[in-house]
Amino acid sequence: MTSTGRGPFLSARRAAISPEAANIRWSGVRRVPGLRREEVAMLAGVSVDYYARLEQGRELHPSASVLDALCRALNLNHDAREHLFRLAGVAPGTVPVAVREHVDPSLLALMDSWSETPAFLFNHRLDILARNPLAAALYRGFTNADNLARMTFLDPAGPSFFADWHRAAEACVANLRLALGYDANDHAALALVEELSAGSVHFDALWASHNVRGKTHEAKTFLHPEVGSLTLEFTSFDVRSAPGQQLIVYRAEPFSPSDTALRLLGTISCPVEDTADADTGAAFGR
Repeated sequence: MTSTGRGPFLSARRAAISPEAANIRWSGVRRVPGLRREEVAMLAGVSVDYYARLEQGRELHPSASVLDALCRALNLNHDAREHLFRLAGVAPGTVPVAVREHVDPSLLALMDSWSETPAFLFNHRLDILARNPLAAALYRGFTNADNLARMTFLDPAGPSFFADWHRAAEACVANLRLALGYDANDHAALALVEELSAGSVHFDALWASHNVRGKTHEAKTFLHPEVGSLTLEFTSFDVRSAPGQQLIVYRAEPFSPSDTALRLLGTISCPVEDTADADTGAAFGR
C-alpha cells in the first residue's frame, strides 16, 4: 500500500490519461483504463520492452531524455515531472534531506506579529511545526492540530470544517506523495501513511491514484464552529534557511464577509489586554 517507487507511479499515471487526451485513435474494446503500455512507449519514442522494464522496476537507470519523453507522453504537470525525476534519482538534489523540526525564532516572531493574518509552518510530512495565534484559533475545533493529513482524514472535525472536504483530502494525499518523492525511506512519513490507511478507506483510495502536487496559491472555504464560513486565499513560501519547511499565509478579501469573520475570530482569540483603557475595553464588551 505504501509503494512509492517509479514503477507504481508510471502505472498509475498511465491509467489516469485517456486515449483522447493523448490524441490516440482507437477502436474496439479496451481492457485497461487509460493508455496501454505500447501506446505510452510509442508516444515516448521507446520500445515497448524498455517501457515495460521501467514499470516493472527492472530498468534502474533511465536517462533524463527518456524521462522527459515520458513526462510529455503522460502529460505530467510540473510537480509530477519533478517527482518522477526524483524517483529516478536524476533530479538535482535527490539526496534525501533530513526533515528539520527546529523553527527559526526570527520566523516565529514574524508570524506572531501578524495579528490579522493566520500563518503556520509545516514540513513535507504535513506536520504543523508552528502557528501564530490566529491560525491556532482557525484550527481550534480539532482535537489535535498537529498534522494536516491526520486532521483531514482522522479527526472528527475534518469533514465539517472543510467545505470541500474531498478537495482538501486530495490535496493532502498529493502533498504526502510529493514528500515521499524526496525521501522514499522517510520512516515517519511511511508510518503516517500506514496510520491513515488503517483509519480511513477514503485515504486508501486516493493514495492509489499516485497524484502529486505541492501547495502554491489558491482559495479554501472553512466552516468554523464559532464564526461560520470563511473563504481564505493562501500562499505558500519555501523557507530557504530550512529546506523542507513551508510557510502558509492566509488572507481574506478586504471588506468581504470572510474578512469580517476573520476579524471577529481575532477578537475572540486575542482579547484586549487588561492594560487597555476603559473605552477600548468597553468597545469589545469587556
